[in-house]
Amino acid sequence: MILDRIHKENDIKKISKSELPRLAGEIREFLIEKVSENGGHLGSNLGVVELTIALHRQLTLPKDKIVFDVGHQAYIHKLLTGRREGFDTLRQFGGMSGFPKRHESECDVFDTGHSSTSISVGLGLVKARDLKKENYTVVSVIGDGALTGGLAYEGLNNAAKLKTNYIIILNDNDMSISENVGGMSKYLQGIRTAVGYQNFKIGMEEFLLKSMPKGDKVLGSLKKFKSSMKQLVVPGMLFEDMGITYLGPVDGHDINAMEKVIKEAKNIRHTVIIHVCTKKGKGYAPAERHPARFHGTGPFDIETGLPKNHTGMASYTDIFSTVMIKLAARNEDVIAITAAMPDGTGLKRYRNIYPERFADVGIAEGHAVTFAAGLAVGGMKPIVAIYSSFLQRAYDEILHDVCIGNLPVVFAIDRAGIVGADGETHQGVFDLSFLSSMPNMTIMAPKNKWELSDMMKFALTLNAPVAVRYPRATAYCGLEEHREEIEHGRSEVIYEESDIALFAVGAMVETAEHVRDLLKERGYACSLINARFVKPIDEDLLIRLSESHRLVVTMEDNVLAGGYGEHVTEFAAINDLRTEILNIAIPDEFVPHGSIEVLREKLGMDAESITGRIINKLQAMEDVG
Repeated sequence: MILDRIHKENDIKKISKSELPRLAGEIREFLIEKVSENGGHLGSNLGVVELTIALHRQLTLPKDKIVFDVGHQAYIHKLLTGRREGFDTLRQFGGMSGFPKRHESECDVFDTGHSSTSISVGLGLVKARDLKKENYTVVSVIGDGALTGGLAYEGLNNAAKLKTNYIIILNDNDMSISENVGGMSKYLQGIRTAVGYQNFKIGMEEFLLKSMPKGDKVLGSLKKFKSSMKQLVVPGMLFEDMGITYLGPVDGHDINAMEKVIKEAKNIRHTVIIHVCTKKGKGYAPAERHPARFHGTGPFDIETGLPKNHTGMASYTDIFSTVMIKLAARNEDVIAITAAMPDGTGLKRYRNIYPERFADVGIAEGHAVTFAAGLAVGGMKPIVAIYSSFLQRAYDEILHDVCIGNLPVVFAIDRAGIVGADGETHQGVFDLSFLSSMPNMTIMAPKNKWELSDMMKFALTLNAPVAVRYPRATAYCGLEEHREEIEHGRSEVIYEESDIALFAVGAMVETAEHVRDLLKERGYACSLINARFVKPIDEDLLIRLSESHRLVVTMEDNVLAGGYGEHVTEFAAINDLRTEILNIAIPDEFVPHGSIEVLREKLGMDAESITGRIINKLQAMEDVG
């Protein structure tokens, strides 16, 4: 195999040009095999094989810098920098990350994970390079979907002022995670389809050089009119109008063409954009047919593309999907909003049934929230569905545009808590903290699938901001018999005894059930409370149970700082409650990648670890007493 000859960065330069197409095929086969075993981001990586090969042949790493926007398309980069063996532990705890990580290699320039950041990072590297009078090339690779993010435009605005070399590669596959939307997508589609200009230019050059004695001189004169010719034939010329040189569109699967344009771009003394057209999922038919499904996938059967170990049980996302359709049927004011995630958030079916009351704003979480605020002022009932780790990108809009005005916007927060294999940038463990600091905000978390349905219905009855957060998991079906009517700010007592009171938030209720069983096996009496509301907390219940329980244990899949447990502890201290408090939460650290089960064990968030901490706390209390 040609791939066997690549052991470290820059080894790709030893491969002959004639062998590169075969190498690209070997890389695709390798990626399909490894991702089918461990899961990961397949479609985006299959689409940038030739692009990455060309970059690595034209740059010298780690001296030159490649900044991958989001970073989920960096698998080929990792292969070409000597991390082939790491794919056996891809996204596993202690193994190789699915995103660029500086601690893994000098060739990973920036720890990415969220969209639209690469241009700003690249500009910072360019400025640092020039201030330190160093000499290296900086390339930011950004997808067309990421250009819907406001930060990308802020970066472009500043990039236009540069008087030094900086290369932006626009990887245009007409996709983000789901199909792209908005004006930028339409603009790029216009450029992609303007093949007449490209064919004319190439054909004219070949004709002049082959057919005329002074064809090179004529060609030189014609090139002076290049900018004007583009202006007439290619729609918009947005980048050129900004002062950024535009090269393309280029076939991103033609390595020779890619190498040629990168070499040309390195000689330009200001910002240059190379517009590269690729196909997401290229080389694997199931991924080409279903690019959204193979954006981020679990283990799958290579022959069919179907998931392995699929339980067939409904997830919380599935429950939300069904509830949304029912809510829209009952209330004509309901409108659903998502940020490039109709599939991931479960709104695809809703979109098909109620297209007029659905909005996909692209990768623009801040806009999604303020857009919802405007809808609320206009008398609609907006429901904004965004992943927890992406919602934090709209912190100011939630605070300033929704909460200050006390507007009835419902936030459906998917992927809350420990998400798992995508690591630090995707764990949804901060939402309870940043949302609970906001006046007027109500925060709920369901214990099971029925309660998610009930909470969404209840949220629409409140004329105020509401957040309902739920995990990336199979929806819990236990405690079906416990389905008390929801009252604002009231927790649900599932079992009431004495001695120990477990106050569990959302998905931690299932874990709390197991903790209660383990404690009772050891002879302890134990109450179990479904917190339901993180804000406001049930102060009356805390006061009442503090009289009969010597220890209150809070359990949440959120960081400790600013979370539910800290609010309970503060309330107990202010009101001199006669009980000890033990907070079970994620410590003050970023949670790495790994399976949810392994991560909970490592963080002390599994039932056995929590039970041990409770018993140790009780023993310490007895020693003091």
